[in-house]
Amino acid sequence: MKVLMFGWEFPPHIAGGLGTACYGIVKGLAYNGVETLFVMPSASGDEDQSVATIINASDVPVTFSEDLSVSDFLDKVQFVHIGTNMLPYLDPQDFRDVVEAERKRQSSDFRIHYGQKYKFSGKYGSNLLEEVARYAMVGGTIALQHKDEFDLIHAHDWLTYSAGIAAKRLTGKPLIVHVHATSFDRSSDQNIDTRVYDIEKRGMEAADRVITVSDLTRNIVITKYGIDPAKVVTVHNAVDFSGRDNVEVERGVKDKVVTFLGRITFQKGPEYFIEAAAKVLKRTSHVRFVMAGSGDMMNRSIRHVARLGISDRFHFTGFLRGADVQKMFALSDVYVMPSVSEPFGISPLEAMRTGVPSVISKQSGAAEVLKYAFKVDFWDVDAMADQIYGLLEYPALRDFAARMGYDEVNALKWNNATAKMKKIYESVLK
Repeated sequence: MKVLMFGWEFPPHIAGGLGTACYGIVKGLAYNGVETLFVMPSASGDEDQSVATIINASDVPVTFSEDLSVSDFLDKVQFVHIGTNMLPYLDPQDFRDVVEAERKRQSSDFRIHYGQKYKFSGKYGSNLLEEVARYAMVGGTIALQHKDEFDLIHAHDWLTYSAGIAAKRLTGKPLIVHVHATSFDRSSDQNIDTRVYDIEKRGMEAADRVITVSDLTRNIVITKYGIDPAKVVTVHNAVDFSGRDNVEVERGVKDKVVTFLGRITFQKGPEYFIEAAAKVLKRTSHVRFVMAGSGDMMNRSIRHVARLGISDRFHFTGFLRGADVQKMFALSDVYVMPSVSEPFGISPLEAMRTGVPSVISKQSGAAEVLKYAFKVDFWDVDAMADQIYGLLEYPALRDFAARMGYDEVNALKWNNATAKMKKIYESVLK
């Protein structure tokens, strides 16, 4: 069995958990006998090609077969976009005229640039939506070029859904979309980006199956996007620990260390971590709190710490990657993930693999599979503080959580998760 997979990032160059998950998935699929053509916007050349064939979209010019017209190709990749600067109060006929004029303009523009390559950044910059649209065009080209080399299509998160839809429409192959997060995880219900929501909904509706990383996310897909429950399947994430040794570090302080590691954004709940820290520090002073990461709430969090008068006990490291993440876990006595909405959350698994007991929010997918993590509602900072304090002050409790947690997360393997994905593949191919 062979799969054409659309991703946005792949180790060793990653900006978050999506790339790490994609690597674990293709590696697990290879173990289960599934070959992967992995497409990404901008490959660096040092990706692990032993587990998947990497296709760099930046190296592929947009072309298609002679039996397909420009308008047909653009229709299938859904590249006609009507801007928000249209005149209001158009009647139906005027609206159709505007749409048709825009379609002709974009078809003409496409002919001029036909055969050219698009150099994608592969980042999450201000022109992200434009790159997503271009990726759909190149993705459609790649699908046509490799049509005889794969059985189905697998697209990860909203960034690649349009490419997955284009590939399905151009080849007729079944489509799986994999939901690692939704607009409702990244922001509150009132502040979602409707453009992203529309792409997510189109992708889910076009898919033959929707894979979600937790039952929490599955419920959001069904209730917020109106997707048929019969085609939404949960496959929990895992962690790949192969080739990763425990790191030995020398502490510069005698105090205990409590760590938050992740993006400092609304979704991750940094303000609740800070409030809980202040409550713990009223009961013991021999502890330091570390916020490792970066994000749009960084400055706000620094000011919050200053207002509570705990700056001398609080440290901001900025964004960490690779070996520095492992060093941070090795320095930690307790890990906290107070996410407001976390589709899964791999970081507590990584912490527990290092022997660090974890406190996680009940509003996370990881809470569905971790028996030996301490669980709390993200907003209940009193309970969060109690759990942190207990793990710091009672060695027997901490040792039990560390020992049982270590055994638990080592049983969560991508080989098992991808065996479930392979069965999903087989079900759609039937």
